Amino acid sequence: MSDLTGKVYVVTGGNGGIGLGMAEGIAMAGGSVAVWGRNDEKNQAALDKLKAIGVKAAAYVCDVGDETAIVDTMKRTVDDFGRLDGLFANAGRGGTGKKFIDMSLADWRSVMAINLDGVFLTLREASKILIEQGEGGSLVAVSSTSAIHGAAGNEAYGAAKTGLNGLVRALAVGLARYEIRVNALLPGWTITDLASGGYNNDKFRTVTTQRTPARRWADPSEFREIGAFLADTTMTFHTGQEVTVDGGYTVF
Repeated sequence: MSDLTGKVYVVTGGNGGIGLGMAEGIAMAGGSVAVWGRNDEKNQAALDKLKAIGVKAAAYVCDVGDETAIVDTMKRTVDDFGRLDGLFANAGRGGTGKKFIDMSLADWRSVMAINLDGVFLTLREASKILIEQGEGGSLVAVSSTSAIHGAAGNEAYGAAKTGLNGLVRALAVGLARYEIRVNALLPGWTITDLASGGYNNDKFRTVTTQRTPARRWADPSEFREIGAFLADTTMTFHTGQEVTVDGGYTVF
């Protein structure tokens, strides 16, 4: 595993699911972690787990759909930890649950506000800090395999994640001069609160499991090592990539 001792990372949506898995991986590699999430109770539960690993950790209530909240929370985080070495833009929401022909513009924008605009804002603020520090860093946006296969019935979600991948590629080119790496993580079907509706649907779970060569859904803990890997500041030549962790779902 990577050695992240002395490094500081922000994980938005880090109070559960894949976000917490990556935060735990960073902590297990010795890195300090700042968890951002909207639910203070979940934040504190995640904080207890991270502190039990033996690293410095803190939790902040932040809604990534609110630009002012992002700017203020970034300032608080850097003031508390003294620096920043990377950020995982992981916070997101599911689709609208509506048929495409019944979706309003407001429905569409409600998904974009979190899954694309929120990522833009958090990456923007983290980039400012990393450029000012002048020591490079790592930025990771959590996308989805819905950016690869047709997300029928989940058009807004799939479009947001596809746009996110384009943002990552552009930033990887633009920020390379500052030695800032920018990558996307594309998780496959994982047992999380966000995906609980699909997992608890016997037919859907069976179909997706049968299509996955690993023949199961992932556990969030399986994102610990990839989180530490993507955060690793020694991986200086790895940027602009879409790292897919899906049990083979998108190649089968």
